[in-house]
This record gives sequence, structure tokens and C-alpha cells, in this order.
Amino acid sequence: MPAHDPAIIRAAQGWVRKAENDFSNATNEIKRGKKSPLDTVCFHAQQTVEKYLKAILVLKGIDFGRTHDISILLAMVPRNIRPEMSKLEQVTLVDYAVTSRYPGDYEPISMADARKAVAMSRKVRGFVRRYVPLVIPEG
Repeated sequence: MPAHDPAIIRAAQGWVRKAENDFSNATNEIKRGKKSPLDTVCFHAQQTVEKYLKAILVLKGIDFGRTHDISILLAMVPRNIRPEMSKLEQVTLVDYAVTSRYPGDYEPISMADARKAVAMSRKVRGFVRRYVPLVIPEG
């Protein structure tokens, strides 16, 4: 199916809408400063990246299965349209999707780390929005 197929565009729009919701949650929550639940901020930053990558994959007709692993998703995106992310950024975001989401014995997330996570999500969001402007929902 070509990327201009209405069904593909609608599917990609669904991923973009969900990514935008996560981005909104991350950016709004971090504004609360010390009252901000930083684990939640980082989780939503990771979800933003994940869902934007999935939007690209949908447009390209690439099946990504069920994964939250940014490294796997990023590797599936064709090189010429792949957002740049370091291995450390990828691993850090995956950790926010899985480990920090649940109770456990891990280092608390600092405000600086949360800001970096939001910055990563903003960078990927900006890249994808330039590449796939046709799927950005109105409003």
C-alpha cells in the first residue's frame, strides 16, 4: 500500500494523536517543577518517541510488532528518514518505558534527567513532524 492510501494515513494519524497526548502530558507535568512526578514525565517522553517512530513505520508499511524498545523501532526506520539518537538516549528511554514505571529498586529520576527525556522527545517529535506533516492532526 502506498503511503498516500487513506487507510495508512488514518493509521499514522492515530499514532501521531497518541504521541501528541504523551508529549502534552510530559511537557505539562514538568512545568510543575518540584511537584512534578518525574517518573511519569519520563514515561510519557518515552511514549512520545515510541509512537512517533511507529507513525513513520506505519507510513512506510513496516510491521513493528509489539515492542517498546526504541532501539528496535529506530533500527527499522529507513536510514534516510531516521531521527538521530545516541545509543545512550535509546537505552535511557527504554528504561523509562519499563523499569521506572513500576515500583522497584532504582535510582530516583532527577529533574535534569527528566528535562533531557523531554528534550529527546521534542527532538524526535520535531523531526517526524517535518517528515510527515500530512499526518499531523488539525487543532
